[in-house]
Order: sequence, then C-alpha cells, then structure tokens
Amino acid sequence: MSQDKEGLYIVLISVHGLIRGSSLELGRDADTGGQTTYVVELAKALAQNPQVERVDLLTRRVIDPKVDESYAQKFEEIIPGANIVRISCGPRRYLRKEVLWPYMDSFADGVLRHLRLVRRVPHWIHSHYADAGYVGVRVANLLGIPLIHTGHSLGRIKRERLKAKGVKEKNIESRYNMTQRIEAEEMTLENASLVVTSTQQEVEEQYSLYDNYQPQFMKVLPPGTDLKRFCPPQENEHDPPYKKELARFLVDPDKPMILALSRPDERKNISTLVEAYGKNPRLRDMANLVIVAGNRDKIQDMEKGPRSVMTSLLLQVDQYDLYGSIAYPKQHQVTDVPDLYRVAAKTGGVFVNPAVTEPFGLTLIEAAASGLPMVATENGGPQEIIRNCKNGLLVDPLDSKKMGDALLDALSDRKRWQKWVQQGLKGSHQHYSWPGHVEKYLAECHKILNKKYWKESMITKGVSKLPTVDRILLCDIDNTLTGDPKALEALLEMLKQTKARVGFGVATGRRLESTLEILKEWNISIPDILITSVGSEIHYGRPPVEDISWRQHINFRWKPEKLREAVSQLPGIRLQPQKEQQEHKISYYVDPKKWPGIREVRRALRKKNLQAQVIYSHEEFLDLLPVRASKGLALRFLSIKWGIPLQRFLVAGDSGNDREMLTGDTLAVVVGNYSPELSPLKERPCIYFAEEKHAGGIIEGIRFYDFFGDIRIPNLENGGESKSNP
Repeated sequence: MSQDKEGLYIVLISVHGLIRGSSLELGRDADTGGQTTYVVELAKALAQNPQVERVDLLTRRVIDPKVDESYAQKFEEIIPGANIVRISCGPRRYLRKEVLWPYMDSFADGVLRHLRLVRRVPHWIHSHYADAGYVGVRVANLLGIPLIHTGHSLGRIKRERLKAKGVKEKNIESRYNMTQRIEAEEMTLENASLVVTSTQQEVEEQYSLYDNYQPQFMKVLPPGTDLKRFCPPQENEHDPPYKKELARFLVDPDKPMILALSRPDERKNISTLVEAYGKNPRLRDMANLVIVAGNRDKIQDMEKGPRSVMTSLLLQVDQYDLYGSIAYPKQHQVTDVPDLYRVAAKTGGVFVNPAVTEPFGLTLIEAAASGLPMVATENGGPQEIIRNCKNGLLVDPLDSKKMGDALLDALSDRKRWQKWVQQGLKGSHQHYSWPGHVEKYLAECHKILNKKYWKESMITKGVSKLPTVDRILLCDIDNTLTGDPKALEALLEMLKQTKARVGFGVATGRRLESTLEILKEWNISIPDILITSVGSEIHYGRPPVEDISWRQHINFRWKPEKLREAVSQLPGIRLQPQKEQQEHKISYYVDPKKWPGIREVRRALRKKNLQAQVIYSHEEFLDLLPVRASKGLALRFLSIKWGIPLQRFLVAGDSGNDREMLTGDTLAVVVGNYSPELSPLKERPCIYFAEEKHAGGIIEGIRFYDFFGDIRIPNLENGGESKSNP
C-alpha cells in the first residue's frame, strides 16, 4: 500500500490522565500534568505543518460522574487536522495509570478498530509513557510500521529516587506496579525506531540504566512551548485578578515571590522546598513562598498520594509558623498560569522546581518566557534548559539547606537577576518553539521512512493492509493452497493484481515454524494473516507478530496436563513429537482401527469435567484445543477485530479441520481433492465444491463468487439453494 500520494497520517498514543483539547485540568492529580499539555500541543503543532494531513491523539475514554462529561466523548476535534479519539478499555470510571495495566491489550485492540474505521495505516505511531509504549509496540508490530516513543518519566529512575527517600521496595511495587512498568519500557526500547528525549542527560544518565539502551536510536528534541501565551509583565500593567487570591494568604503580597507550580505529587518534592524556606530566616524575611499544587475542594476527598502531600504541607506551615508568608490556593484555571508567572516576575521573584527528578520541565520554559528566573533541580531536563537559557541556578533537590541558600542567592543580586530575565527570554524563544520542534521531529521521522534506514535497522518493510482491505481470502495450506505449482502461481498473480483491496491469509494445522517453511518452499510470500496450530494461534505480517489478545481469549478453561492424562487412557491414540505440541494445542496420531472414535473421546473428557475442542482430520490426526479455539473461531475473531463481515471472507479448504471455517456465513470453496469427511457439507448453502484441485479449485471458487469483483452471494439469489455445482 502506498502512502506517498497523501499527506502524513500520524497517531499519538497517551493512554492515562484526563485529556481534552482545551481547558486542561493541569494539576488535578498525578496523571494530569505536563504530559497532557505536551501531547495536545504536539498534535496541534503537527497538524499545522504542511507535510501533515491528519493527527489522531488516542487516549482512554472515561465515563464517570466524578469527572467532566467531555472525557466521555469518543471524538473531539482540537483544530482542523488534529483530533482526540477516546478508546474504551477496562472499567468506565477514571483510574490512575498504575492500575490500568490489565487493560492495555484491550486498548491496543481498540486502536486497531479505530484504524479500521479510518481505513488508513499511519505512517508511524508515537507513544507517550510506558503504558502507551506497551500499546504502541503491539500495534506498530502488527501493522509493520515504525514506533516513535517518548518516555516522559522512567520507572528505573523513579524507583531509585523513591528508595533514596526511604520508601520500601515492597511499597514501591504495590503502589506503582514498577516491575510491569519497567518491563514495558524495556520492550518499548527494544522495538522503537526512534526515542525522542528532551535532554542529553536523559539519554546518557537515565536511559543508560536500561538493558535495551540503544543511544543510536535516540534523539534530543526539546519540546516546544506555546510562547504566545507567555510574556513578561509590562511596566504599567495592572495586576491580574488572580493576585487577589494570593493576597488573601500574604501579609505583604508585594514582596518577591518564590513560585512553585506542580501537581501534589511526592516526586515533586514540595516538602523539601517548604523546609528550605521555613528554616532560612533571611529568605523568609526577603520573600513570600507561593505553592500552586493542582486543584482541590477538600483535602480529605483527594486520593491517598495527593492527600498525603497536602496534609504534610499544612503541617509544615504550622511547624515553621509560615502564616502570612506562604500561599497555597485551592483552585486555579489554565488561563491563570501566565498571570502567575507575570505576578512573580513583577515582584522580582523566582520560579522554583524542586522535583526529585524532572524529565524535562515545561514550566521552566514558560517561566523563562514570562521573564522569571529559576532555581531548579539538578536532576534531569533543567540542566539543559539552564544551559540554553542561562537564567538561574541548579540545586540538589534532597538538600534543603542548599536549596534555601540557592533561593536566597538568586534573589539577592538584582543586577544578575535582570540579566537572567533577558537571557531567559532570548533562550526560550530561540530553543523551545513548537514550529521549530516539529520541523526537527519530522526530519528525524523521514529518516526512518527512507529505504536505507529500513534496511539498516532491520525493520520490516511490510506495512499491513488489514486496516484498508474490504475482503479476505483465507486458505488452508496443505493440499489446498499447495499441490499444483502452475495453479498456485496463477492464484498469487491474481492476488497481486488486487493490490490493497484484498487481504490474504492462511489457516493451517501446522505450527508457525512449519508454516513458514512450507510457504518458503512454495515461494509464497508471508501473508497478512497466519492462523496456525489448528486455530490456536494468530499472527500477522512480516515478520509474524502474535495476536496476544487471541491467546488470552482462548486460555479459558484450558487444562492441558489433565487433558493429556485423560486421553492417554484411550486406545489407538498416541502423542505426536514434542515439536508438534503447542501451548494451546495437543496433537495425536490416531489408528483408525483401534481408537474408539471422536464421540467417545469427547465423552471421556466430559466425564472428567474437562473442556476442549476435539478435531479429527485426514483420518489419522487428532488435535485438542481450548474450547474457544479453532480455525473457524479464529476467523470469526478476526472478523470482529478488524470489522470485516463474514460474508466478505472467502475460505478454502480440503479436510475435516477446515469444516468449522467453511460453514456459517462465510463464502466457502472446497477444492476438488477434498477428504471424505467433508462430503456431508455438499448440501449446505454457501459452500461451493470445486471440480479443480488445489489452487485451481480456489481460483474456481473466486470466479464463482466473483470475489475479486462485486462479490456474488448465490444462496441469496437462488432462494437458499446449495451452491454445490452439479
């Protein structure tokens, strides 16, 4: 499928938090912070670039009376060309990101359904944070397209910082599901074509802690900022209304302001900042401390983490007797943020980011563009921001005394303070604009799309057609697809002529490795879909990627050890070699003269309360599968997952293990060399028995149904009569 004639279609994935196109609820909780701003602004900036035709930002749909109803909308246009698409997964209610992991495979399936509706394969997927990385790996590999990733924050770093603060390993794991998060990050790094980072420090000191550290696939692209919203205060500018809110807390609201703006999250290290201020008499005398830590109604109604942070803050205010010199307002709007920076700048204050570690620090750029110098954590992105903007000091976030001294130093030299203002204004505009970021970003992504890069990075060239096809030809392999080289060549040429409209798949009793070998032997390119091991496995594309959701689906009531024990007691049945056994398939040889028959096998299992699909084929093979697994059920799963009606599947087979996929609403063809166990199907509607054998019979069926044309369904035209030829 060629995409060169169209503008770029880019999919961004940011699963957690509350994301909407405007009036973002920044600071509402630990999941609604800088990342939500970043992905929305990135989507807008990309859509405004002439190379880009469409951007879809995919996030989780939330239907919960505790949050605004806008988060339940399935589709929201941000600006022309940029959309938010909300995908349902897991419970309808709003959940913090740490408990969303069990639902990520469902989210991935939702992404595929969306792409099926769009009927277009993205040029690439850009995942944000570990949960989206997990989803991005699955979808990008299924579709055969590049994955771009931005971590935003990293689990290994967070775990070490929490341990440094005395949090026990057991508590870290129970609260943050850290093992699962880090494994998702490792998997993402293993598969990503490009990892976008904000700083070189992030590359060298944070990602280097991972087993899949590959700096050659990492690029420092500092995010942009909507600098039109942020500007320094004018000389005769009136105080904004929000200053009155702060003045309620402060005895002298005109003193220089130390402004902190973050979520009420333990990692933001607000307690150390309050300690640094409370223990420094000179600093308290010189300046006010203003902490804007999200929005709240009642502290007791907040989640455990934010509630603990705010409770600690109030206790510290009382401990150090900071009444009249510290403000901690309950509410603010996104539109109040530029005013906050300007108020602080007008008082001659500083912005402070005391976080234990800060992956980037978007608020630092906003503050710089507002004429406000900074004191920031030395861990993470602030290193490069101050290097570019030259407008402040770095500090050890765990040393409260040094933090207090740094704040005092920043406020004491007014000549240097003014110099920092000018350098911050210049640096923020020079290094952190959205148009500049997007140009660099697209240039890096185009490198991935060119043929040389594909070859060097060993990424598959095969882009999946499944989101765009409107019908699928699905064939058994042995004695159906294979057996007649000339007929097979003709069939493959017919498929080639259909281009992107017709998907092609195989359904076989063979295991995957054996399937790939036989396809290679017969010069058949790896198809779009591979149903293997008698329907117990589904893979897609080149190289084959397993459909994990199918594996999870069929695991229902599957007890392989007990099944093997039960069948071992029956005569005339013996296990096939170990290489033929699969996680969800137990395979046997059958002696037709000695075994009790398929009905007795089923009875024997039922008497022991064991459930399995029992499939007999070619009068010599017996397979046990989970009750939810078979070629036919796998086909129907694909129909639902990819949104292709069963009447637009043409299924070809020759033996008993094809029976279930040949019956029902599919269009079916039985090739001329079929096994006797299929003879009873001759009177069934929608099953055409061809005269030609092997691939020739498939071609005959294609022509009978006009499957590559308008698709003719004879049983509807002939009053439900059998489609078998005379």
